[in-house]
Amino acid sequence: MSDSALFLSGQNGIIPASHTKLVVFIIQIQLQIFLLVAIGFFITKKGIFGPEARRDMTNVVIYIILPCNIFRSFETALTVEMLRACAVVFAISFGAQLLYMVLNKFLYRRFPPERQVVMKYATITNNAGFMGLPVIESVFGATGILYGSIMLIPMRIFMWTAGLSLFTSSGKKQQLKQLMTHPAIWAVILGFAYLFSPVRLPAFISNTINVVGSCLTAMSMIVVGSILSEVDFKTVFDRACFYYSALRLLLIPAVVYAVLRLIGIDPIITGVAVLSSAMPSATITAMLAKKYGGDAPFAAKIIFISTLLSLVTLPLIAVVLKSV
Repeated sequence: MSDSALFLSGQNGIIPASHTKLVVFIIQIQLQIFLLVAIGFFITKKGIFGPEARRDMTNVVIYIILPCNIFRSFETALTVEMLRACAVVFAISFGAQLLYMVLNKFLYRRFPPERQVVMKYATITNNAGFMGLPVIESVFGATGILYGSIMLIPMRIFMWTAGLSLFTSSGKKQQLKQLMTHPAIWAVILGFAYLFSPVRLPAFISNTINVVGSCLTAMSMIVVGSILSEVDFKTVFDRACFYYSALRLLLIPAVVYAVLRLIGIDPIITGVAVLSSAMPSATITAMLAKKYGGDAPFAAKIIFISTLLSLVTLPLIAVVLKSV
């Protein structure tokens, strides 16, 4: 079962339509994230989940669960009628990723190098998979979920190429070798091929991939909570986190909205693109920082603060898009 199905299958299987229910629905998703973080925080404080267990879980997530999650995001059925619209969505998402790369050149120069790496990666990618798809479906329905899935493809490509290279300090040749042998990169390559292939995997294989991939959110948020347990909470409300959150949650969606409206893009495609760009930092940011010796505590704080602030910004943006 997909993450969106877990959140969207209400008593009658109906997605809320009114603005009030929409806001409540979005907040419920975000509160579940905080509960998962709290579990990781609690079991670490109690000594149930130690450093070695966290290291092993991080490896399992990065090398097994995450590739399955990436691959299943490409399992989208494309019809001839939808192909043109999906091509537009793909182009918009690819363009947005190029925009993020440009922004990374100058937005974070004032910060120390170890923080720059985290903030740049958190700009390239966000939580559009776990949080984004359910929210998009709640606002735009089945068409929205299709466009939202296509929006994820360029993000997956950039986060495991240009994004992953931010955390590696080796030479270009070694860097390329690390990238091309990383399971997540191959998940993107195989997923992209599968997207346009007429061949479908047997149900038992596809279902296994989906089940393993669906563990990503729970496992990664528990790890984030564990990392946060070692952070001095007097430093959690860091100005750098608020600076990043203002860019990620407000400025970037505003720019995306203005550009797409200016060039006359379809309102549903525009809305999907804006919501996808308005999601908080992805949990994998902290896990990669931990894996590759980056500033994992700072990455955990960015995830925590941006998700906390999105309790306000996401419902507001969703209601505005629903009203336009």
